[in-house]
Parts: sequence; structure tokens; C-alpha cells
Amino acid sequence: MITNKPIARSTCIVLALLCMGCKQRNIVKHNGEKDLISFKPVSGISYTEIARRSANGLSFNNSGYQLEPQWKMQFVSNDSASIYSPTKKQFINFPLTRGYDSIFNTARTWLKVKTMTKDSMIIEMLKADGDSVDTRGAKVFMVFYADNYINDVLHGNLSKYKSPSRKDSLYIKSLTDIANKDYNEAFAARQPVELKSRSALVTVTRRHSEPTMLNKFNTSDDYMRPEFDITVNKAYTYFNYSFSIIVDTAGQLHYGKPIIFFLEKERIPAYNHYSTAVMNSYLRYYLNFIPGKTLGIAHSSEIAVHVKGRTGV
Repeated sequence: MITNKPIARSTCIVLALLCMGCKQRNIVKHNGEKDLISFKPVSGISYTEIARRSANGLSFNNSGYQLEPQWKMQFVSNDSASIYSPTKKQFINFPLTRGYDSIFNTARTWLKVKTMTKDSMIIEMLKADGDSVDTRGAKVFMVFYADNYINDVLHGNLSKYKSPSRKDSLYIKSLTDIANKDYNEAFAARQPVELKSRSALVTVTRRHSEPTMLNKFNTSDDYMRPEFDITVNKAYTYFNYSFSIIVDTAGQLHYGKPIIFFLEKERIPAYNHYSTAVMNSYLRYYLNFIPGKTLGIAHSSEIAVHVKGRTGV
């Protein structure tokens, strides 16, 4: 079921911003409420997403999440779309379902066409909850250029379109100033904290997420929730703790919280005490923590660690 709600008037302003100065002619607007949108005029054209922005023109939010252009797609027909899988390195066909007011669904994602030509498209991402779709949109806009346009007109140079804007830089600088004054205001670093062992007795492995259709090729967990497996050999005793750490710009460690579920809440104080001791001893002594950065700016950010101590190894 699609829940019909009014569309914000700010959309026009956003679309003008997202055009990024490119000269687009003959843009077809789809604002009708009766006819289903047709993709036949652009069937078979391969499009590459070159930018993704929120309604305020930023590609970052206050948690450090970055909207990144990720999709490559083409409309095979009115009921089929082909989307590129970076994992399989090939296009995969998906069913396409059309709704009213230029809304469609493909690859488990609800979208709304704002403008569409043979050279470019602007598509708004929609929020879905169960069997309902909020037609007001998520105020996140995907900008696509046709591959032919990219090659023939832009000569394959997309760096100025894909790069964060000056507005992004100023925004990250403002978040950084706050986080560096109070590490409790830490936010995710686009280039996460790095851990380097200073001893052969300690090994560090960083976990990585794989881009799949299930996560829509989104691997942002790698920097939004960076996780590390740490093994300490020849420890004084066996231990196994999972907790978060805030790493400030000086590489200093601040205990966050346990990241496991406790059936018995009375165990939490002891867990906090011993895992903090592990952080202040083994981790501080054996590891170097290189602060995370966003757009080249170092700032406080949070990581998760799973630390195991093994004796007699």
C-alpha cells in the first residue's frame, strides 16, 4: 500500500542544487497522479550515479555517515531494471514495479523519478515501512548521468562531481570542533581509526563487510561501526571482552560501553571494571591507535573491539 502524502515544496530548490551546474535540456518532469511512468524512452541506456545529496545539499550527517554515489543501472523495460553488482562484476536483472506519481520499486528499494532524460536522471529515495511507502520521500537525491554523456561530454572526468563540496568540508569542521572539545560528541570517521601492534604477542584483524544486494552494496558499516578482533597471547589469564572505545585526536583511549547483551544486569559493573583494565593495560601498552579522519581532518571517533586473552601460547 502506498500512503499518499504531500510532497515538500523545497524539492525544486534541491533539484536545482543537485544539477551541479550541468546544462540539461528537455528534462521531462513526472508529477502526474494518474499515469504510470514509462521507461521506454530511456530503455537500454546505462546510467552511473555521480552524486548523492540530502535536501540541505550535504553528503554527510551529524553521525558522520556519508551519502555516496554507488549505483549503475539501466532500464531493460517497464518491468525490469538491470543493476551492477560490484561483487559479481556484472549487471543483474531485477523485477521493476511501477506505482503512481513516478514511484517505482526495484532491488528492494522504493524510488521516485524527479527528472529523466537520455543524458541524466534525478531520483529521490523513499522510506518504506512494511507494506507502506512514505511518498514525501527521504529527502535524499541520487544524480545519474548516462555513460555516453560521461564519456562524450565530460570525457570520463567525474572527480569534481563525486568529490565532497566546500559546504561538506565546513560542516565536518564544525562537527570536529565540537567532538574534539568533548569526546562524548565523537562521530564516525570516514577514514577510521587504525590499530597497529607493537608486539608479536598481539595480533589485530579488522572486520569488513561485503557489498551485496541485501545491503544494497552499502558497506558503510566499515567506517560507521569499525570492529577489530584483538588476540593477546601469553596473557596473565584467559579473558574475552567486547566493548567500545572512543579514540581522541591524540590517540588516547576512553572507555565506551560493553557491546554484548547481559541477561543478568548485576554482571555489568564487574564486566566494565575488568574490560576497562584490559584496555588500560594490554591495549595501551601493546597497540598504537591512529586517530580517525574525515576529509583529512582528525577527530574523536568510536570503534568496537573484541579482545581475547590466551595463556601459555
